[in-house]
Amino acid sequence: MLAAAAAALAGCGGHEPGSPDIAFVSSRDGEYAIFTMNADGKGELRLTPREGEAPTGESVFWQIDPAWSPDSTKIAFVSARAGEAHVYVMNADGTGTKQLTSNKDSETHPTWSPDGRSIAFTRDGDIYVMGADGSDPKRISDINAQESDPAWSPDGQWIAYIKRTPGTPVQNLWVMHADGSGRRALTRQSGRAFTPSWSPDSKRIVFSMNRDETVFELFTIGVDGKGLRSVVPTAGDNFEPSWSPDGSKIAYQEDGAIFTVELGGGDVERLTDQANNDSEPTWNPKQSTD
Repeated sequence: MLAAAAAALAGCGGHEPGSPDIAFVSSRDGEYAIFTMNADGKGELRLTPREGEAPTGESVFWQIDPAWSPDSTKIAFVSARAGEAHVYVMNADGTGTKQLTSNKDSETHPTWSPDGRSIAFTRDGDIYVMGADGSDPKRISDINAQESDPAWSPDGQWIAYIKRTPGTPVQNLWVMHADGSGRRALTRQSGRAFTPSWSPDSKRIVFSMNRDETVFELFTIGVDGKGLRSVVPTAGDNFEPSWSPDGSKIAYQEDGAIFTVELGGGDVERLTDQANNDSEPTWNPKQSTD
């Protein structure tokens, strides 16, 4: 798949030879499916096949929320193939799909622990942690608040997540330990925040937020809640950021296309066509050892 391997390695810090750089979601074929591609937008490959007719009441058969395992051999994702949204896992080439959860409630946003042994996810406004095989799910979030979008830090110390202020639409960025302890807010604003993603050194978090309750922009903030910074100027809504494994780029979605921005110089590159309705870019975490 890597026709331009050398260029991709130079641009994003490297990955295992023969493996793609980014997983993402697209509805270009009529239903939401998971694809992979290189860091330059080339080598697009659909991983999740059509599985037959959509369940009764569903307009499309959808598969979303891709999340690479730390060793890049597997991808967890969410599918409604059984009627409700549940967490599944597959090999990184799209084979060997297994269902991990089967609760009556919808489940979204899986994220792997850095040792690959556990997966955190959202279940109906609460955050749970389970074994990577789907075993022993335990709620770790505040039962009195709606919480979502967990993201496990690469050093394993924290889970970043989004907490909604009860009785309001306001959502802020929080962190907690994997057992639910040490909970604290990193932002205190009146808009809505979404989908945090960690820097490779676990020192900063990128997320989407409409701080002025207008356009959604990308911001980074320190794990101590200090140093809030805007990532890229935008006139459109930016969502679903993902930090590259070498820390030099952030991929994100704007208006149905996937972009990357260089953190050093601010150069923006569009990787996919807006007509494809692409979203949820997620960098392959595996670094090359060559």
